[in-house]
Amino acid sequence: MKAKCIYVVDDDYKIRELLKTYLEKNQYPVRAAADGETFLADFKESGADISLVVLDIMLPGQDGFSVCQKVRALSDVPIIMLTANAEETDRVVGLELGADDYVAKPFSPRELLARIKAIHRRYEPAAGGHEGGRYYHFRDYWLDTLERRLYLPDGASETLNGADYHLLTLFLDHSGQVLSRSFLMTATRGHDLGPLDRYLDVQISRLRTRLGDDARSGQILKTVRGQGYALITAVERLHERH
Repeated sequence: MKAKCIYVVDDDYKIRELLKTYLEKNQYPVRAAADGETFLADFKESGADISLVVLDIMLPGQDGFSVCQKVRALSDVPIIMLTANAEETDRVVGLELGADDYVAKPFSPRELLARIKAIHRRYEPAAGGHEGGRYYHFRDYWLDTLERRLYLPDGASETLNGADYHLLTLFLDHSGQVLSRSFLMTATRGHDLGPLDRYLDVQISRLRTRLGDDARSGQILKTVRGQGYALITAVERLHERH
């Protein structure tokens, strides 16, 4: 990735200044906006310089959901959404719109920094990441690990954001194995999930939608009741796509 510049979008001045001060102390350049319109105008001009967006849901004018949707139409930049709502609805909607993670208010800057670092690690290519071949091939799908682009059976393609890409490669690297929910949460989010946390459910559902896979039949991704999930199709790593 390019220089890890964080963009904070929050109408609360104290939160913007707190995060700006804390993140800059941890060597992250920070830009900030108090509303979605200002951020989107700036992002359209200089989005290539931004490595992650911290986006509050409750914004004046356009809310965070609308802003997230518009960003996703332009870029796969990672997005962490901030929510003050104790209900899970906001978190689920944000994830379905393409956010990579969420943090509930009130939060500690240290917790947010840990989430930022975890997401940056997802987006960085692993050392020797292409030694087995640049492409994963499974069924009629191809995943380009360099461009993080999924090629669909009908010839269309789409770039995956960090959360979707990381989850898919976990399954591809462990084809035929049952991966527990605890393992998947720790691997993708850095910690296990609480009993009411639907983060993984949303991610699995979104991945199935991308793969055109029905949750009941599970032709590609199967739910193993009481144990977790398993990718049940052959996978090969190739240097060229054909």
